[in-house]
Amino acid sequence: MTFKSTLIAGAAFAAALSSPAVAQDSWTMTTTWPTSLELIEIDKHFVDLANTLTGDDLTIEFFEGGALVPAGEVFGAVESNTIQAGADWPGYWAGRNSAFSPLATTASLFNAVDYVNWIEQWGGADLYNEIYGKFGMVYLPYGVTNNESGFRTNQKIETLDDLQGMRLRLSGLEQGRLLEKLGGSQVSMAGGEIYQSLERGVIDGAEFSTPNVDFSGGFQQVTTHWATPGWHQSASIFGVMINKDAWDALSEDTQNDLKVASQATLLWSLSFTERRATEAYQQFIDAGIEITRYDDETLAKIQEMANEVIEQTACENPDSAKVYLSQLEYLEDYAKWRDASAPFNLGRTPNGPDIEAIRACAN
Repeated sequence: MTFKSTLIAGAAFAAALSSPAVAQDSWTMTTTWPTSLELIEIDKHFVDLANTLTGDDLTIEFFEGGALVPAGEVFGAVESNTIQAGADWPGYWAGRNSAFSPLATTASLFNAVDYVNWIEQWGGADLYNEIYGKFGMVYLPYGVTNNESGFRTNQKIETLDDLQGMRLRLSGLEQGRLLEKLGGSQVSMAGGEIYQSLERGVIDGAEFSTPNVDFSGGFQQVTTHWATPGWHQSASIFGVMINKDAWDALSEDTQNDLKVASQATLLWSLSFTERRATEAYQQFIDAGIEITRYDDETLAKIQEMANEVIEQTACENPDSAKVYLSQLEYLEDYAKWRDASAPFNLGRTPNGPDIEAIRACAN
């Protein structure tokens, strides 16, 4: 960041600090992602589309991650209306409420299309706003990526035995618990810290995102092996937290414009990231990375263990159980048509957790 841009960002942040929660035609928005990670392209797409649709009614000024506040402080900045909007991955806030975890990703459960279906037609959008609403925010999900890459290491991983004792960077509450059941140990760190940690041997391996995002992070330079699929995060959701006072100050038409921008970006993000992931897969091969895949028997065992972790975690918090119950009800309902149309359908119906056990915890 240049000295000039630092001054501009500082001035914008100072102005945001002094802004009361009143009607505005200009918002300040930041993200948890630095420019170096390709996930920021989803945020930029939303902002560009939102600014086009809202016209003179609203202008969103967007800053890369870290330019205004550290990534971990974006939630608090939006909650306090220090800034009006912040792009995120909901799972980062699971320490505030564990229900944020399934709003972000699931272990061996939802794929990207499941998230889109659930959000748009099976009541998922209401649950985002219910959970974020507890913190004075409105939430617009506008990004979805399909299966995460999996672990990147300097030793081959083919079986569950290979995970024993490994220190792996892994994000997510249920994901960390599942890794521990599999014999590994979770190391938490921001995306920007992974490269150096791998390079220095601080960790034995890491996951972060889809192949294109991982390639933008340079992980092909500090690892030699890649184990697929990413059973820990079968898909991920991203979106924008909006301070409710700032949202309520908008006209209904402007609010609707932002909803349209989020829905359009959600669909765009799926095709964009799948195309880029496909390109990056070949780039990893060209870089000499050895790619292995868990066999079906191993994946079935992981599914059983993931179900146990989901049931345990969901039943620790009624909010989490409510989100998981809605997701499982969607899977049960959609399975009628999905299974009847197999194999010409959208993904799979997983052999997931006990829905009745989670239902009991949600009530």
